[in-house]
Amino acid sequence: MEHFHFHRSIFFLWILFVIVVEKVSIAEGMGVNWGTRASHPLPPDIVVKLLKENGFNKVKLFEADPGALKALGRSGIQVMVGIPNDMLASLASTVRAAEEWVQQNVSSFISKNGVDIRYVAVGNEPFLKAYKDTFIKTTLPALENVQAALIKAGLGRQVKITVPINADVYQTDSGVPSGGNFRSDIHNLMMKIVKFLSDNGGPLTINIYPFLSLYADPHFPIDFAFFSGSSSPVVDGSITYNNVFEANYDTLVWALEKNGFGSMPIIVGEIGWPTDGDANANIEYARKFNQGLLDRISRGIGTPKRPTPPDIYIFGLVDEDAKSIEPGNFERHWGVFAFDGAIKYQLDLGNNRSLTSAKGVRYLARKWCVMAPEANVMDPSLPESINYACSYADCTSLGYGSSCGGLDVKSNASYAFNMYYQTMNQQKGSCERFHNLSVITTIDPSPSSSGRGNSSSCRFEIMIDVGRHQSRANPGTSSATKIKHFSLVFFVLAFVVDYYMSLP
Repeated sequence: MEHFHFHRSIFFLWILFVIVVEKVSIAEGMGVNWGTRASHPLPPDIVVKLLKENGFNKVKLFEADPGALKALGRSGIQVMVGIPNDMLASLASTVRAAEEWVQQNVSSFISKNGVDIRYVAVGNEPFLKAYKDTFIKTTLPALENVQAALIKAGLGRQVKITVPINADVYQTDSGVPSGGNFRSDIHNLMMKIVKFLSDNGGPLTINIYPFLSLYADPHFPIDFAFFSGSSSPVVDGSITYNNVFEANYDTLVWALEKNGFGSMPIIVGEIGWPTDGDANANIEYARKFNQGLLDRISRGIGTPKRPTPPDIYIFGLVDEDAKSIEPGNFERHWGVFAFDGAIKYQLDLGNNRSLTSAKGVRYLARKWCVMAPEANVMDPSLPESINYACSYADCTSLGYGSSCGGLDVKSNASYAFNMYYQTMNQQKGSCERFHNLSVITTIDPSPSSSGRGNSSSCRFEIMIDVGRHQSRANPGTSSATKIKHFSLVFFVLAFVVDYYMSLP
């Protein structure tokens, strides 16, 4: 009987342990891109807490930002650190340049700060057709030199190299995934890169954007962009594809297979849906897409050609108001969270968990710059004033089909004036430079605050007060440490419960 009690107590506590660990552990493969192109960025320590509290155990950085890397030290979060395209030429020129970069941006952060750097991403979509072959000759040499530098630093096994590529490097002439192959103009180069990655244990990283398929082609079947089935599936032999993600991913798998690299590991480096800046970039679609993506990750769903799911890095964590809008106004609105870490829309993370907003964010004073009540919308200086404001601040939400696209002329001007005022940190005189057309108010002018008009989702923002945020201690213990703590608790509890269960 005592033997039975012991095993029963162990079984009970094992179930309890699994449940507790399940609540703090994160679905494998759940990563996110942390972009830092913002006029008023969130402090890195707040971002790391945001990552941990929302279950992101992998993060991808586009450059070796020192503040971000220091904050990620001993956080339990795995890191992919990127090398911007404009650095490829220098890194390709000499191994010494690569050694210096690795020492400054990888070795030092691993040894001094305990950053769990797993990958170095050499370049970012360097073969985009829009770049007109600018990085064709430097990507592979830079890749080779960085790998040599990692080996020399003793990190060849610990840190792997990769090259994030855009989905336009491969194509299918037959219109189905099985026809996939690499673009003829860069086929030989891609084979050299893939072979080099394979020889050194590195994965190939691919960025897939179903939103861009819809953005580029107004006749693209919209339900094919999501994960809930499609009225226009793609049939490839015995396989039916109901979403563009699986079809696109498997096109790459076919391309690799045809060229002798069928087992090449693949990472999805960027995938997501923007919430503003275009008629199809809205909260409803972003929630639908990202929820479908998270469900796939949590359920371990792969694709017909690769049933084992890849690591996926959602794009992105927060909005970036200083990003280039050359591709479109939506570029500044990819964040699952707003620029300040506020929740845009709720997502089910599984295990009865939902998104948690950033904590400890400090803002500028609650005041806005708006068009003066007595100002005339026919004032000839008004267009010039709006144009000036939007030259220095982010006005992408005012575009057609965007969240603030339905404002009247006065509200439109107010939005532009306020974005300039906030971007300038509410500095004295920054609201007075619009030819006496503007005034400061302490009443929130956002349509969303009153629910009026067709732009009820439009917000007149107040920026983060970057001057009030001080450097803080490293946030919390890593999830690995937590698991060790739970293991200790488990064995202590096992002893205690067995004792009490053995009592008459």
